[in-house]
Amino acid sequence: MSIMTEYWLISAPGDKTCQQTWETMNNVTSKQNNLCENFKFHIPDLKVGTLDQLVGLSDDLGKLDGYVEQTTRKIAAYLGDVLEDQRDKLYENLQANNNDLALYITRFQWDLAKYPTKQSLRNIADIISKQVGQIDADLKTKSAAYNNLKGNLQNLEKKQTGSLLTRNLADLVKKEHFILDSEYLTTLLVIVPKANMGDWNAHYEKITDMIVPRSSQTITQDADYALCTVTLFKKVVDEFKLHARERKFVVREFVYNEEELAAGKNEITKLVTDKKKQFGPLVRWLKVNFSECFCAWVHVKALRVFVESVLRYGLPVNFQAILIHPNKKSTKRLRDVLQQLYSHLDGSAGSSGGNADNVDIPGLGFGQSEYFPYVYYKLNIDMVETKV
Repeated sequence: MSIMTEYWLISAPGDKTCQQTWETMNNVTSKQNNLCENFKFHIPDLKVGTLDQLVGLSDDLGKLDGYVEQTTRKIAAYLGDVLEDQRDKLYENLQANNNDLALYITRFQWDLAKYPTKQSLRNIADIISKQVGQIDADLKTKSAAYNNLKGNLQNLEKKQTGSLLTRNLADLVKKEHFILDSEYLTTLLVIVPKANMGDWNAHYEKITDMIVPRSSQTITQDADYALCTVTLFKKVVDEFKLHARERKFVVREFVYNEEELAAGKNEITKLVTDKKKQFGPLVRWLKVNFSECFCAWVHVKALRVFVESVLRYGLPVNFQAILIHPNKKSTKRLRDVLQQLYSHLDGSAGSSGGNADNVDIPGLGFGQSEYFPYVYYKLNIDMVETKV
């Protein structure tokens, strides 16, 4: 995973002003040491509610974060599958609000129309949960229908190729290969191993009684087998099949019917047409709903930063959220600088960044594997390589 697609979303309490918090942090990490690029991350004035509500919401937002990210990645992965041989165009089709993903998060603006800030935090989380749940359900339905169509087409196409033992024979045979409309006679199609062709030509007339002499024609061959015809009386067909199998000659079940053969060819044409018809609208739906889910995911991150910041730093609400884009080779040094800058915020975070007392307070995220004295969440916006 390339670190270039990884961003850190942090918050720190306001000094005299939030602007001062921003300037101090930006100076030591970016201007003086060039460890990263920083962006102010704008979170609007949200309704705080009670401490109990915040603690409960903190856990639920963690689950929602995972679910929305997973759904976003699922859509991206499925779009890659649908694009098939145009998969190299996947990256340019993954946008958020018609913007490059990095541009969207570095210039993040809260969507007031979708997530009104006069609603409670719980209601906003529920709006996102319902919205993404609906997209996830629609994705299951749409992908199942398209995959079914694609699978049927692949099966039919597979039958047009492959070994003579299994492939569809309809496009290999012609009407003149068969005795049709006879009360007594019928023509069988027999698959003969190429190594046994001498045996077939010498003995096919003697496999049973009532075989029409010199009636066998070789229609075509593949690498291993030949497709041959033989004409015989209908009453000895079962006996012929039995004795033919003993000699390694396989009789294929086949009835020459022009209407059915035409219908088979039409079915492939119809499936190809249906797939083309569904492709455009499906790609559009996936692009639109990838954007919806990705934007929802970043809003969940914003909610988590807000809730965690209030729980950690207290009221009145006074913190600065900052989106950090670490330089590839500077992540460890950046962690150390942030640790020095903010270690005074929390006694339990030792210089190692670990949790010395191992206290797990619900809602404060102390039990998570990465604990820092500042609020911290990671965003990896690589939606192409990273698996769900």
